[in-house]
Amino acid sequence: MNLKRLMPATPVLRTGLAMVLIAALAACSSTSKPKPAELPTNVVVLGVREAWNVKIPAVDFPLQANVSGDTVTVAGTDGTVVAIDARNGTEVWRASVGAPLTAGVGSDGSMAAVVTNKNELVVLEGGKVLWRERLTAETYTAPLVAGRRVFVETADRATSAYDGGSGRRLWIQQRTAESLVLKKPGVLLAVGDTLLAGVGGRLVGINPANGSSRWESPIAAPRGTNDVERLVDLTGSVSRVGDTVCARAYYASVGCVDAVRGGLLWSKPAVSAEGISGDGQLVVGTESDGNVVAWRRADGERAWQSDRLKYRDLTAPLVVGRSVVIGDRAGLLHFVSREDGSPLNRVSADGSAIAATPVVAANTVVVVTRKGGVFGYRPE
Repeated sequence: MNLKRLMPATPVLRTGLAMVLIAALAACSSTSKPKPAELPTNVVVLGVREAWNVKIPAVDFPLQANVSGDTVTVAGTDGTVVAIDARNGTEVWRASVGAPLTAGVGSDGSMAAVVTNKNELVVLEGGKVLWRERLTAETYTAPLVAGRRVFVETADRATSAYDGGSGRRLWIQQRTAESLVLKKPGVLLAVGDTLLAGVGGRLVGINPANGSSRWESPIAAPRGTNDVERLVDLTGSVSRVGDTVCARAYYASVGCVDAVRGGLLWSKPAVSAEGISGDGQLVVGTESDGNVVAWRRADGERAWQSDRLKYRDLTAPLVVGRSVVIGDRAGLLHFVSREDGSPLNRVSADGSAIAATPVVAANTVVVVTRKGGVFGYRPE
């Protein structure tokens, strides 16, 4: 039985054959999960205080909180989008796009972009809807807003660019769609004058002016005998330091790419659907079984591994200063040492699961919960 289907990242169906595969695998999803690791008494090594909190509607879509300068932009499933000043928790603006969301948020600090369940790309500026455009397919990846353009990667593996002011589509790069795609954020970012997109298990460098491909670098190759086993899409948060970008291939590997030349620097086996984080020395990820793993950024060799959070359904990590910050399904935020994964502190937000990978802005760690709590924490 393929363990991929037993994990939270849900494949989206494209063919009748795939429907049969998923139906058969879904019958196994009722298998009882291993018991989460018991947590010891919280011994505070690193002080962490709640600096502020903001309330938004509930979050049950794959939210990607966006950081631009001191502003964090988040959204609720119902289409509410909120920009928050991370220095003090005040709302810069709050708006509604009028429909539930499947992807967001992308922002450059001026414009913000989300995607609705009607496959509409909606762009706001200053809290007001600027324009809407219908997309070719569903998307679960937050749009990228950069250079007064909005870039989108849809579930049919098309990448497109829109003029930020008018909404006019500038170009589209289409590729052969797989029979299954993940209902999970993919990879879309800019490095210098190159747009980077995850296409299957490959990181692709695209000319943002016209959509032509500059290079492709495989982080993982499809394997297995059926569509589910062959899923290797790049997924979740990435770790960028300079021109080096490290990413996760779904249930296959973690790898780093030179984003200028497009060369693969290294790739190591890793089993998870969650993204990664890192700094100049380490790349850190959470595995599907709850292990936290750190690889050396230079060569991919393992630096350390911790099993203290085993089976706790972890978010992707955030590496910030001396800490690695990880959320779990129980609503706990764990601060562990970047040196060896040992516990530094843990805090509870509002008791509901952490809904998005933690981010940092204005020296504040920002997390969003399923109940719509947005919390700013400051390590001391």
